[in-house]
Amino acid sequence: MHRMSKCVLGFCAGLAGWSLLASSAEAQFKNGSQPTELNIPRVSQRASVTQRIGLTDVTITYHRPAVGGREIWGKTVPYGKVWRAGANENTTITFTDEVTVEGKPLGAGTYGLHTIPDKDQWAIIFSKNSTSWGSFSYDEKEDALRVIVKPHAAEAFEQLTYTFEDVKPESAVATLRWEKLAVPFQIGVDLKAVVLRSIKNELRSVGGFTWAGYDEAAQWCLDNNYNLEEALKWENTSIQNEERFENWETKSRILTAMGKKDEADKALATALEKANAIQLYVYARGFQRQGNAKRAFELFPQVPKKDPNSWVSHLALARIDSNKGDFPAAAKEMTQAISGAPDANKPFLEPLLKRLEAKDDINK
Repeated sequence: MHRMSKCVLGFCAGLAGWSLLASSAEAQFKNGSQPTELNIPRVSQRASVTQRIGLTDVTITYHRPAVGGREIWGKTVPYGKVWRAGANENTTITFTDEVTVEGKPLGAGTYGLHTIPDKDQWAIIFSKNSTSWGSFSYDEKEDALRVIVKPHAAEAFEQLTYTFEDVKPESAVATLRWEKLAVPFQIGVDLKAVVLRSIKNELRSVGGFTWAGYDEAAQWCLDNNYNLEEALKWENTSIQNEERFENWETKSRILTAMGKKDEADKALATALEKANAIQLYVYARGFQRQGNAKRAFELFPQVPKKDPNSWVSHLALARIDSNKGDFPAAAKEMTQAISGAPDANKPFLEPLLKRLEAKDDINK
């Protein structure tokens, strides 16, 4: 009985020691201890924030201590000592792709996020250990990266908060905000490399069994003037899967970007042969919207040749007549276009008819 009492007392003493450690992290119960065995709501609630940069997701998971009237910087959070940048377990940051932090490379993965605060500068630490409690077991040897940043005065935040700001296609600024201080660090991605890798992976799946998947991949490269040789191969694969106006037209633009004008002209001729009336009209309107009226009115007369009975052919003829100033003929064509158009298109065509009846050129 005496031996059992000593054992119980020893166990209780161990718990008391752990309570002291937990209390220094963030008090939970009224006696100052922290739950260790049960899932009980904590004073510092768990939070998570995610920002996508291009295709790369950056997620910070942390617990949110409150100021609670305390003096935070230099007191509750001492200067010159490693701090978990939150409460309770490790604050973690996850990158789905490799990134740069303040211009320095960091691989994809989940890291323990620690800091060393000071008045004029902070060290932001990315530790390979992301599963510990706080910073008590932090080991500098496990650092994956350490960068130095400048804190600055900011609006007050009662609870510690992480935000993402200045979001751009290839970067964003992650910022720790607490009390009246903000600590920002910039995260960058190699957008083109990440997207290209994603495209190649998707083409091995469902997207690789259609003409559209390879066409979209090639168009992305064309839009970004990137990886054009492979883009041309992808477009050829799209054409092999199914010859269409869309992929032949994209191929012509890729060849143009590569300086292969003769081949580009042949590809465009093939595209126009395969276009239906609607595709050709939309293609011509694209030039018109871009300010190239000359090219648009070279193409509009070809639309009725594809299908003289199509409502969109009458629409093309209305634009041609309107451009000539023959408003009665244009109004007649527009009336026929409205008669044959799908219901969803009629509300857009009816105002054009009113303009023609008022002798107003619908091409302006």
